[in-house]
Amino acid sequence: MNEILQNILTRRSIRAYQKEQILDTELEAIIKAAQYAPSGGNSQSWHFSVVQNEEKLKELNAHVREAFKDLIIDNTTYRSKVSGKKAAESNRYNFYYHAPTLIIVSNDREYSNAMADSSVALQNIFLAAHSLHMGSCWINQLTWFGDQPKIREVLTTFGIPENYKICGAAALGYVSGNQPKATPRKEGTVTIIK
Repeated sequence: MNEILQNILTRRSIRAYQKEQILDTELEAIIKAAQYAPSGGNSQSWHFSVVQNEEKLKELNAHVREAFKDLIIDNTTYRSKVSGKKAAESNRYNFYYHAPTLIIVSNDREYSNAMADSSVALQNIFLAAHSLHMGSCWINQLTWFGDQPKIREVLTTFGIPENYKICGAAALGYVSGNQPKATPRKEGTVTIIK
């Protein structure tokens, strides 16, 4: 199997990180990989905000915990929001798993391909990080709560343009502990027509 396919098949979402910050050279390589993702009409309208300041991350985490307190759930609520609300009740809750680096990907609200383009860039981030022997995890909470006033105020200080929405984020760092095993792939997800 070639190296690219091996990288794709062995990447896992990591939720435990060492405190050590990633190297600037690694960050530069990861951001470059994100910038080289495909985008509709080659728009490249995404914005990458890299947050490595621990105090800023803690401040953002406090606002996310507050947002979960106000979240009303019912039997149609997405299960990760339900489990997130429960987890956020703990003082130990940390939406980015204490990763030393968080890359927030935003895109123009008016651009109809914003989520697709940003998702491809995030996938490049995850694969680049794995190829550099570090862990990553997709982070959704800022997508859910990014327009709440206190959170938006912090996000604006991270250089995110006012007319941009959060499409996703990537927690990054060196893995602490063992990498999880892959779960079996679901059956019935592929149709081939020849």
